[in-house]
Amino acid sequence: MTDLETPVATPPRTGALRRAAPALLGYAAVRALGLITLAVWSAANGKSAHTLLTARWDSLWYTRVAELGYGYEVRLPNGDVHSNLAFFPLLPWLERLVSALTPLSYADAGLLVSTLASLAAAWGIFAVADHVYGRRVGVCAVLVWAVLPIGIVQSMAYSESLFTALAAWSLYAVLTGRWLTAGTLAALAGLTRPVGAAVVAALWVAAIPSFVRDTPTPRDTSYVPNRSARHPDGAPAWRRALGMLLAPLGAAGYVLWVGHRTGGGPLGYLDVQAQWGNGFDGGYAFARFVGDKFTSFPSALAGLGLIVGVALVVWLYVTCLRQGQPLPLLVYAGIVTALALCASGYFGSKPRLLLPAFPLLLPLAVALSRLRTSRSALVLGGVAVASAAYGAFWLNGTGPP
Repeated sequence: MTDLETPVATPPRTGALRRAAPALLGYAAVRALGLITLAVWSAANGKSAHTLLTARWDSLWYTRVAELGYGYEVRLPNGDVHSNLAFFPLLPWLERLVSALTPLSYADAGLLVSTLASLAAAWGIFAVADHVYGRRVGVCAVLVWAVLPIGIVQSMAYSESLFTALAAWSLYAVLTGRWLTAGTLAALAGLTRPVGAAVVAALWVAAIPSFVRDTPTPRDTSYVPNRSARHPDGAPAWRRALGMLLAPLGAAGYVLWVGHRTGGGPLGYLDVQAQWGNGFDGGYAFARFVGDKFTSFPSALAGLGLIVGVALVVWLYVTCLRQGQPLPLLVYAGIVTALALCASGYFGSKPRLLLPAFPLLLPLAVALSRLRTSRSALVLGGVAVASAAYGAFWLNGTGPP
């Protein structure tokens, strides 16, 4: 029987790293290929790969938070104000900590944090996929995540890798009944990106039904109260309840703090985001952006590509539903996808915002795991080369905001 046919139980801690080693080594090889390609491409264009990874776009804003704290803002000619309050604090906190403990600058500290977080994210993705489908699918899932066209973001001083690591391990803790760990990691994810709400929702949809199952029905006269009120996974009710309480503290705490600081009340953070042009409009602005592409022939091809991309994302999610993924994974991936596709703002960043939605990749991992090892390696190797070239081209061009 294959790993796909017989998902394994949670491996002992002593063997967990050994079990994940092929996935982590493959991931490191893909990321090394991407970085080498970026370095060569950047040098040919007279640019610094190091600067592209550490000191442009959002990475520069995170560095400013680490160095100056909150309060820095840029006023645009049209009157809009871009405040660094839009950026959640965990990554700059870690940059400041690492910089204080090492000779690294804040920017280089951010790159180190992102590098380590990307490996932790890869391990977390493997753990989730291994738990649900088996080891072979786990390895394929990590490699598919690594070879995504915008996979180079995983190696930038951005918060995507850190958030994905916290989300993946929180989801794994939910799936294995470690509720306090799940709640703590969800709270940290909520301190990393606004989409941390997806991790909270995933934990809650797993925990709430367990309380319903613990509640006796009126006709159940044989019910004897159990002081520990244990869930089938062995966790006492108080652990589930505490995990649920811990989960939203990170995001809620930061959002409320921003509202207090700006005087905007509980929803003050939304005003900060609105100044950046970000908001949730159900996808109207994105649909209009795609529609505008069909005003001329060259741009119509781009519009068609966007439609195909969105259709692929929707198809992957429907496939996740059909394959019967655990509900926490479906809820998490659904919310991350909805927030990415249905938010207004800079549309070029949407692929990057989808990067943490790794459960969408599990159907592809399942399909790859059914191929012979040589054939799946050939497919992944070819995509890795194309991804490395695209990542280098992308960062040397418009890149992510």
